[in-house]
Amino acid sequence: MTVAPKTFDDVPIQGLGLMRLTDNGWGDADRDPAALVRAAIDSGVPMLDTAEMYGNEELVGRAIGANREHITLCSKFGVYRGPSGHPDDWNVRADSATVRAAIDGSLRRLDVDHLDLYYLHHRSEDTPIEETVNAMAELRQAGKIRALGLSNVTLDDIRRAHAVHPITAVQEQWSLIRRDVELFLPTLADLGITLVAHSPMGHGNLNHSTGNLVARSLASIASRVGATAGQVALAWVHQRGRGVAATVIPLPGTTSIAHLQANIAASRIDLSETDLADLDDVTQQTREL
Repeated sequence: MTVAPKTFDDVPIQGLGLMRLTDNGWGDADRDPAALVRAAIDSGVPMLDTAEMYGNEELVGRAIGANREHITLCSKFGVYRGPSGHPDDWNVRADSATVRAAIDGSLRRLDVDHLDLYYLHHRSEDTPIEETVNAMAELRQAGKIRALGLSNVTLDDIRRAHAVHPITAVQEQWSLIRRDVELFLPTLADLGITLVAHSPMGHGNLNHSTGNLVARSLASIASRVGATAGQVALAWVHQRGRGVAATVIPLPGTTSIAHLQANIAASRIDLSETDLADLDDVTQQTREL
């Protein structure tokens, strides 16, 4: 699996988001994070997505081991926890010095010589995106990264960044309960940028919620097709993604090998046009409430 300077050479069907991999406040107490990463690799999930802020790059690097050449390895920089350690206490640094220091730290922790895709994790109010992208482009010229990505940015950021250096991917949430990124799709298609759609199951809410229009519609479809609500929500992103001009790669996250396998199976679910229309309709109704 390789990543070209501008677009993916071989587009993975789905990736694995690793944000919650080592968060002890979430998931099963007896889970084995390294086993999850190895299971993803063994199951043919070629894209692993972590970040400096997640605090798990060393674990991911050890779990990858000798499988490095078979995966697309992605990480992010620019978001840093504040002194309290509270999830809401964080700041963004994206100046050129931070970019240079961050990549060296990530490569050391992951124990690799390059990343396939390196993202700015969040737009900065203090540093022009041109400065950030210029510094990222220097990393590519130095062979430390294969391609540049952006996350948590605006359309204007994307256009300005792409004018400095081709952007391979933009990572934003796309799910039945968060559809703002659909406004980005025409621009991404025009520029040849892939959308990596994180949290396609709404941070797990669409797999467990039962009290709203979207959840009830998901439950009804899931019962009929023999799947879970979360699988149907993920299948919706897959199928809607295939119907747009931009390339879309869903990036579900999990801490469970069983859920990993369920997410892989979701990529093969074929929702009917009626199912897709019904889900579109209830999400529109929900947004209008």
